[in-house]
Amino acid sequence: MATGNGKIRICMIVPQANVKGGIAAVVSGYYGSRLEKDFDVTYVESYRDGSKWRKFTKAIRAYREFRRILGTKRPDIVHVHSSFGPSFYRKLPIIAMSHRAGIPVVNHVHGSALEEFYLNAPGWKQQLVRKVYGWCDRVIVLSDDWKEKLSAIIPKERIRVVPNYAAMHPEVLTEDMMRQRFAAHQVLFLGVITEGKGLYEMPEVIRRVLTRVPDARFVICGVGDDGYLAAHLSEEEYRHVTLPGWVRGEEKEANLRGSTVFWLPSHMEAMPMSALDAMGYGLPVVATNAGGIPNVVQDGMNGILTNVQDTEAMAAELVHFLTNEAAFRAAGEQSLRIVQEKFSLDAHIAGIEQVYGEVLGS
Repeated sequence: MATGNGKIRICMIVPQANVKGGIAAVVSGYYGSRLEKDFDVTYVESYRDGSKWRKFTKAIRAYREFRRILGTKRPDIVHVHSSFGPSFYRKLPIIAMSHRAGIPVVNHVHGSALEEFYLNAPGWKQQLVRKVYGWCDRVIVLSDDWKEKLSAIIPKERIRVVPNYAAMHPEVLTEDMMRQRFAAHQVLFLGVITEGKGLYEMPEVIRRVLTRVPDARFVICGVGDDGYLAAHLSEEEYRHVTLPGWVRGEEKEANLRGSTVFWLPSHMEAMPMSALDAMGYGLPVVATNAGGIPNVVQDGMNGILTNVQDTEAMAAELVHFLTNEAAFRAAGEQSLRIVQEKFSLDAHIAGIEQVYGEVLGS
């Protein structure tokens, strides 16, 4: 039902704005954007960081709020941002309530661990996943290869690809700033500090890089097992590592502006917002060829892709960008070009709005 001003109503299920992670980063771009001008968007926050109890009570409040909206401001579409694991179960009641109410559901899937979530899951769970995804009129995925993978659960004709996006900062390509960034010899990582993000490979890579670039700095921004690096590096090596925790706003921007190369040693990614953010700041990227990373990082163009856990290759490529200014500049320029051509916010929102139009038959 359109509002009094003629806008279609969208109820979007999102994490709390200050949550750590890629979904919150994606949703942050919607606030105040063209999407809100074109549609009447109501946000329901179903997740927050913190203890299990705080997460549980946040979800319960979201269900109550969503039920109230169904009765007072019935949406035309329910747009759910979900992942695999606990996120699937948190969104299940929302999807079920929407289905019972006859409201179309767009399920925007950001997860990457499909094997654990579905392919290697017990039969009862596979049946539940198929049932819940079957209630969704459209499923949005982040890349063509994830469309292929999700077709094991839902027919391809109901899956749409809408890549993530990044903001562009072409001012970083000024001569003075590029000279300063290269001279900094700073390697940046953004994300959770876990085994799946390549934590166990980090000490060996750091050690190898320091033998070639003794003044290199490693800024590892995130939360997780940050004690692992201290335990597996010498005291002298650890002096080259900074662990500022989860960074946002000006602190995050300062690290992106002040670094030489971005490093993402992940074992699996759907489409990494962190790499896109780095590319928007004109950074070369050294990453693994895992999951959706090759859809973002073009090997030999704006960065280098290595095999997962290949510490020797990762170290060599980081050294390459830390010591070769021409390569650093060329890859940084390509990063900005790729964001402009393929991963702009405008293109992302246009993709979302096209899915809405398909669901509503217009």
